[in-house]
Order: sequence, then C-alpha cells, then structure tokens
Amino acid sequence: MSEGIAVERVSRWLNAHVEGFKGPATFELIAGGRSNLTYRCEDANGKVFVLRRPPLGHVLQSAHDVAREHRIISALAGSTVPVPECLGLCEDLSVNETPFCIFEFVSGDVLHTAEDAQVLSADARLSLSRDVAEVLARLHMINPDTVGLGALGRKEAYLARQLKRWSRQWEASKTHPIPAMEETFRLLNERLPQQIGATIVHGDYRLGNMIVRKGRIQALLDWELCTLGDPLADVGYLLNSWEDAAANSVDLATVPASAAGGFIDQASLCEIYQAKTGRHLDDIAYYRAFSHWRLAAIGQGVYKRYLMGAMGDEVDLEVYKASVGTRAELALTLLS
Repeated sequence: MSEGIAVERVSRWLNAHVEGFKGPATFELIAGGRSNLTYRCEDANGKVFVLRRPPLGHVLQSAHDVAREHRIISALAGSTVPVPECLGLCEDLSVNETPFCIFEFVSGDVLHTAEDAQVLSADARLSLSRDVAEVLARLHMINPDTVGLGALGRKEAYLARQLKRWSRQWEASKTHPIPAMEETFRLLNERLPQQIGATIVHGDYRLGNMIVRKGRIQALLDWELCTLGDPLADVGYLLNSWEDAAANSVDLATVPASAAGGFIDQASLCEIYQAKTGRHLDDIAYYRAFSHWRLAAIGQGVYKRYLMGAMGDEVDLEVYKASVGTRAELALTLLS
C-alpha cells in the first residue's frame, strides 16, 4: 500500500467507475500536509489522473471534505471559472478507509514563489496577472443558486460569523499576550462593513492554488475552504498574497510569485476587479486586515499544537511564534 492509498482496491474501483481507466495504477504523492492529499495517478496505459483524499489520520466521521470539494467543482464545470473535470467520487470506506475523488490531470505550472515564476515570459506574467483578477470577478458573478450551490453555507453576516469563530480559536489557543490581536479584533467589530450580496467565496484564492499555462489559469484548485459570503474577503486575501516587486527581498525562493517582476501591482488588480464586478473596494483595507487577523488566529492554533507536541513535524517554534505576531501587527497597521 502506498502511503494513504490501498493500491489494489483503489485500482479496481477506478477500473469499474472511471471511463478510459485501465489498472493497475501507480500513485505518487504530489501535495501533502494537513490539507487534502493530492496524488498523481497513472494507469497501465500511461494515462495520468489526479486523486484527492483527506489527510492521513483524518477522523472518519468528519471525512467529507473531498465529497464537498467534489460537489463544488462539479457544480462549476462548464462555468466561466476554470476547474478540473471531476471523474468520480468514492464514499465506500471499504475501498480506501476514507472517501476520495478522481479528477482529470491538468498540465501546467503552480507558482508558489518568485523562483517558480521564472518559467513565465514577460508577456505571460502580464496576461496571467489580468486573468487572476478576471477569474475572481467571474467567480463572484456566479449566482450560487443557479449552479446548485445555494445551500453550501449561510449567505448573510459572513464577517460577523468569521470574527466570532476565529476569536474563539484565538482564545482557546492563546499562549502569550499579543495586544495587536485584541485591538484588531475590537476594531474589526467596531468597523464591520455592510455585506452587499452573497457570492461563492473560494477562501484560499492565490497563485499557489492555480495551474497556469500560456499566461492563463487552466484550473483553480483547493476548494476546501469554499463557502458562501462576502466576496471582498477573497479580494483582501489575494492582495495579502500579492507582493509588488518593488517591496520584496532578493530571495526568490521565499517571496510570492508576483514579486518576480512583470506582474501588475495590487492597485491594478483592484481596478480590473472593480471594472468587471462593479463592486467598490473603498473598504478593502478592512478586508486585508481581517485576512491577516484570521490567519494569525489560525497560525496561533497550529503554534500551540506544535508547542504541545501534538504535531510531529519539526519547526522553529520561535520563528512560527513571531509570524503570528507579525500577522497581527500587519492587520492593526491596515486599520490605523
């Protein structure tokens, strides 16, 4: 058994349920961690597929993430948002102990860092920049009800619900005082903007979750955090991951892909999004602050688990601890 995959049983299931598949298959983990695991699956004829399953050690009774992700991606098939084709979902736990889904393989590059972006020409970087803004706009212009996602989550009071959820996370995982977290939380509640409509919110919209080729997004990935709510949360999150070239360090392996040069700046991203959606971004600093604060709360939870020895990976705890404080300070600065 490959780690996380019962090769023989999964191959038999794929033979029976996926058109064009011929077993036996080989599996190679290409993306792991604490999110859903992604495997490159190659059948006996050399045809390549992608398999997704929950992380190792996932609790079975809550192991529905991939089914939900499959539902979302299937609903968006044929829309103006590029997604991989869904080929099957297995919820029979006798096959692989957890649910899994199978997708078409989409060729292209995933740009996590500025070093990764070196494969793109200057024209491709410019074209991709615009496509990032336009695809997000197109996602937010889809009516969830018309694609069968109207019941994906509550539509109203998105920010209020998020603030309540992640403040509980912060209080439960707090190990040391970070005054900026408390003050940011106060200001976020005090200045809560009115939500205008509700859309599909990706929740993790950044270059590292896109397969790109020839200056275009070929597939938008990782829909685990997708829900319904305030679309400007996606915009704020994107801007926080989109570093302008003039503001970055020289280490291309540690800065975002957009810092490689040749990508449009944050202001231009906003202009394109506003023009396509008609949504005003006057309060975008609020949404950026919310995104930093939320990630700080999430990061603090992870830090505490490392501190308690509940997670096996070795990390520099002081660096991780400092990163939570940095996020909190960035959030507070945006609100000042």
